[in-house]
Amino acid sequence: MQKQREHWSSHLGFILAAAGSAIGLGTLWKFPYVTGENGGGLFVLIYILCTFFIGIPVFIAELIIGRKAQRGAVGIFATLSDNSTVWKGVGWLGVASSFLIMSFYSVLAGWGLSYVFMSLNEFYKGLDADQIGHVYELLSSSGDITLFWHLAFTAITVAVVLPGVRHGIEYWSKFMTSALLVMLLVLCVYSSTLEGFGQAVRFIFYPDFSNFKPSGVLEALGLSFFTLSLGQGIMLTYGSYMRRTEDIPKTSAIIGCMIVFISILAGLMIFPVIFTFGFTPASGPGLVFKTLPLLFAKLPGAILISTTFFVLFVFTALTSAIALIEVVSANFIDLYGWSRKKAVLITGASCFIFGIPSALSGTNLLFANWPQIFGKTFFGTIDNLVSVWLLPIGGLMISIYVGWVLDKSISREEFLAGTKFGWLWHPWIFFMRWICPAAILLILLQQTGLINIDALVK
Repeated sequence: MQKQREHWSSHLGFILAAAGSAIGLGTLWKFPYVTGENGGGLFVLIYILCTFFIGIPVFIAELIIGRKAQRGAVGIFATLSDNSTVWKGVGWLGVASSFLIMSFYSVLAGWGLSYVFMSLNEFYKGLDADQIGHVYELLSSSGDITLFWHLAFTAITVAVVLPGVRHGIEYWSKFMTSALLVMLLVLCVYSSTLEGFGQAVRFIFYPDFSNFKPSGVLEALGLSFFTLSLGQGIMLTYGSYMRRTEDIPKTSAIIGCMIVFISILAGLMIFPVIFTFGFTPASGPGLVFKTLPLLFAKLPGAILISTTFFVLFVFTALTSAIALIEVVSANFIDLYGWSRKKAVLITGASCFIFGIPSALSGTNLLFANWPQIFGKTFFGTIDNLVSVWLLPIGGLMISIYVGWVLDKSISREEFLAGTKFGWLWHPWIFFMRWICPAAILLILLQQTGLINIDALVK
């Protein structure tokens, strides 16, 4: 007999947990530098359109089948597809994606933890741009220190997930997501006082066609998937903890709006600092660790601003990390009958162990010849594997499954259950069948180099 599944205790609790899991480092770390690389305003507009017209329909699909099956990612497809090996494989793909992301995500988040303490010690005092950049290089190449913070972040994540959905994930997500919003708003208010704020507003909201390439559309779509945590099994799992009275279309729209709002807030927090001191917005992935500390050091109250920012960075990472651990643990609980404690501890330990090569990627202590053989560090290889292949393939397969394979009466019943927006059913299923698969397939073809949309539209 199947054990009664735990559910979210409140609608708000689910929204904050789901939004927290989706926010992650995609909004605070990736959104600003990808927006900077793609010229600002027009890219932001396309990102918003992609989020609402493609990302949210897939988001709804994941919640719908999760709620219907009331199981983890693999169990969902086993239940709904009559135990089909192929579709169960899609569930395992989501589990594998979450596992792999967590293995290197905790390394990146661990550096964030380190920067909290470094900021408290005002490590940037008296250092120029090259020296501050060197501090990051020194940290990432210090295997022992990186391993320590990798372990610390993984342990914190496990501690949050252990008590379960209501008393662990939901409770801490409410606190962390709320605190995240407050800290982000405070830093945005501070940034609005800087000279570069007007320039930042124009950069984010003014559509400049001269700096935009057609491939930016696909990059915006990929970013919307990344920031919504699609294709990772997260929303499949979180959907399985929902009650049938929940309004999935409305809830998905609220979460989508929160993600867009927070992404723009992150831009309004970071870009004024960059423009005030004459830096380029296209500073790449090193923006958070190499550029911002230098800028913080030039501001009044540097110790408070820098420390608050990196606490915010860690909180955003943690709200996603607890979802990643939960995806893997929920499957062990469902499929093998493990206790939550056993599943979470084994998952956490496995993620830590598999993440050791990523933590040591900046050293020659392990897999020293990996970059020469694979063209990237171990960290970069796993990141690339997930971003370029696993997440888009997972999103593509889910859209195909819900649009074409799942009995339409099931998806219709779940879509309509608890919602006042039943009129959206027909547009939604149209997007799931035609628009979403085509758009995701284009992302895959572009990212893998099989097509070059910039060359095609010249």
